[in-house]
Amino acid sequence: MDFKFLSQTPLFQGNTEEETERVLSCLKAREKRYRKDEIIFYAGDPTTSMGLVLSGSVFIEKVDIWGNRSILDRIEKGQIFAETYACIPNEKLMVDVAAAEDTDVLFLNAEKLLCVCSASCGFHQRLIRNLLSISVQKNLNLSRRIFYTSSKSTRERLLAYLSYQAVQNRSREFDIPYNRQQLADYLNVDRSAMSAELGRMQKDGLIRTSRNHFCLLVSEEERAGDQ
Repeated sequence: MDFKFLSQTPLFQGNTEEETERVLSCLKAREKRYRKDEIIFYAGDPTTSMGLVLSGSVFIEKVDIWGNRSILDRIEKGQIFAETYACIPNEKLMVDVAAAEDTDVLFLNAEKLLCVCSASCGFHQRLIRNLLSISVQKNLNLSRRIFYTSSKSTRERLLAYLSYQAVQNRSREFDIPYNRQQLADYLNVDRSAMSAELGRMQKDGLIRTSRNHFCLLVSEEERAGDQ
């Protein structure tokens, strides 16, 4: 177990390697490896454990009975998932959790995390504060996706998403964490329609793109304003 890495994750941030090692036994930590596309949690199932991604990444997704898929979030290395469901006894998941690539997951018992034991003291309480902070950030991420998908047209959804990515990367040129199908699923649009719209946006001089790499170009209005 890489305790140095764990101590740098948002959940264990502020703890020393020794404190992290000590608290893991209290949380009944266990590791498991998943292959790409393998389901980690199924919608409709309850869980008492949250997952922390040790390597790889996972998708939080919703698949309806007709097989239509919507990606709600991508959880990267060092991040956690299913913590909300794990903290509420018998609460059934509304989503599937699937490995986006070959992935190693560390499962942690949520009940043990929320019930501070005498052996864990201050650094156990720090985990609870970190968990609250993570939950707040995830609420913001969900609100952000709702903002993207509330736009009526495919172009508006793309522009909203790409604009935010540019702000996050502090650059007009950046890579996104999704391929074309995954981006379409995340924005809840048809892939063919989205690909066609990206082509039109390139033709209109708004973007340059290749695979998951994007460059946002200066608009005609901005050029005119600079003159």
